[in-house]
Amino acid sequence: MTNENNTLANKRHTLAHLLAAAVIKKYPDVKLTLGPAVDNGFYYDIDFGDTKPEEKDLKDFQKNMRKMLSSWKEFTHQEVSIDEARELYSDNQYKLELVNEIAERGEKITLYTCGDFTDLCRGGHTDNPAEEINGKAFELSHMAGAYWRGDEKNQMLTRIYGIAFDTPEELAEYKEMLEEAKKRDHRKLGQELDLFTFSPLVGSGLPLFTPKGTLIRDLVIDKIQNIQKEYGYQKVTIPHITKKDLYEKSGHWEKFGDELFKVKGQSDTEFVMKPMNCPHHTQIFAGKPRSYKDLPIRFMESTMVYRDEQAGELLGLSRVRSISQDDGHVFCTPEQMKQEIKNIVNVIKEFYTSLEMLEDGKYWVSLSVRSEEKADKYLGDTSVWDKAEAVLEEVAKEENLPYKRVEGEAAFYGPKLDFQFKDALGREWQLGTAQLDFVMPARFELEYTDNDGEKKTPVMIHRAVAGSLERFMAVTIEHFAGAFPFWLSPVQVVVMPVNDEAHSEYANDVLQQLTNAGIRAEYADATESLGKRMRNAKKEKVPYIFVLGDKEKNSNTITAEGRNGEKLEDLSVADFMEKVTK
Repeated sequence: MTNENNTLANKRHTLAHLLAAAVIKKYPDVKLTLGPAVDNGFYYDIDFGDTKPEEKDLKDFQKNMRKMLSSWKEFTHQEVSIDEARELYSDNQYKLELVNEIAERGEKITLYTCGDFTDLCRGGHTDNPAEEINGKAFELSHMAGAYWRGDEKNQMLTRIYGIAFDTPEELAEYKEMLEEAKKRDHRKLGQELDLFTFSPLVGSGLPLFTPKGTLIRDLVIDKIQNIQKEYGYQKVTIPHITKKDLYEKSGHWEKFGDELFKVKGQSDTEFVMKPMNCPHHTQIFAGKPRSYKDLPIRFMESTMVYRDEQAGELLGLSRVRSISQDDGHVFCTPEQMKQEIKNIVNVIKEFYTSLEMLEDGKYWVSLSVRSEEKADKYLGDTSVWDKAEAVLEEVAKEENLPYKRVEGEAAFYGPKLDFQFKDALGREWQLGTAQLDFVMPARFELEYTDNDGEKKTPVMIHRAVAGSLERFMAVTIEHFAGAFPFWLSPVQVVVMPVNDEAHSEYANDVLQQLTNAGIRAEYADATESLGKRMRNAKKEKVPYIFVLGDKEKNSNTITAEGRNGEKLEDLSVADFMEKVTK
């Protein structure tokens, strides 16, 4: 038995076949489509026709899977001709489409059989499912609608999801994590903490941020700008629309044309909402002659871009149509690019250190390079790509980054360093990035004059620290369960007088001291009971609650309770300020 056949991914792929077989046992007239292994499990997309499967069917499917598993002792496969495959799937337009695509690529058409079930498949299963798969280490989780091939113009199918692990204990741990994830869901907490909302009149995928949510966004942007001040970044501003010519020249029109929002004005000129900022920034660079003495030039901007995501893929702040980017682009000489990449890495490090996310084991860096097998996907000369990938790897080594080379993850215009962070639930998110680009400056014919008076093409570096602010907020809300670090909390202190008549004057004086010191503080007057006010502040995840009564008033001190149970007593406001600013 090979290690390959014994991997968890192969078990999950096998279970997708088993699921399809279990569904056919109950509904023999359904049409099967695709059933891959995915992170944490598997799914199968099925056309049930006029039948509408219900949640109770999942129990039957799961029961049948476990019964059938004991008889699934061996996978066999056979190669068939295209005509044989077409005849076999003559009544299934989905499998026919797959068969024709396989034939067009010149690949072999293979059928895999286990038990009495046969499916069109490339392989990658366990040798003996009955022995290798624990029947208590998987279960079906839920059903959802899914368009065939992810295209909303196609037929809506039923996608049945399953989760699967090597052992029942791992399955139980994952289910516990899912329960915790529900509590941390940024859509739920975002409403409870009054950070953002959606309106059907505005449209799906277009979030509206409240004052508190906007404050968090501004704090993130301000933090990044303060960190990168010493590196010479300058703010720029660009419009939200452009002629399509800009993206035709950049190459984005051909690559992403279907994701662009088209804009029609009074003239015949075709405009689009900008899906990214880099082509605009090249035109600021091109706006006047540049010398080597001017370089590096570092532009940065916090702005919104727009992408026409499919409705079925939208998810809270994680996937939206209006995307706020903390975007930056550096134009430099080839000799300067290594140091500029290092500067970006240092900004990313400092920012995520402030969130306590840059700790050993909590992050790693993807050196995202080309896929040699799909060379036509990337723009530019091979020698240029080789140089860019080598520079990024040098930086990763010299900065002691925990990096891995990942083939096929490069952007179409250049390789990159992608920072992958683990949240409190162990999920990974790609946030900060630094991307080298030799292609776009050449396409836009950007130039600078070197010290010999010759025209040269600059190197362009794309950088993002938080990336999409919407996605960043979704990640941080769930990571911190809404209990943000002190610097990022919209309200940092709630001041509560025990009694308005006796303590309001002193409480207001404390509030003023906090406000003058730059602390975001709110006043909770005694129109409600102290207990209720305490519960409300804790529900809003406020870092500190000041309870001020006779003792505090008479001693000119504060008593504070931290949301983590911390107790602070007999402190002056100045003492408190010194503590929290550390």
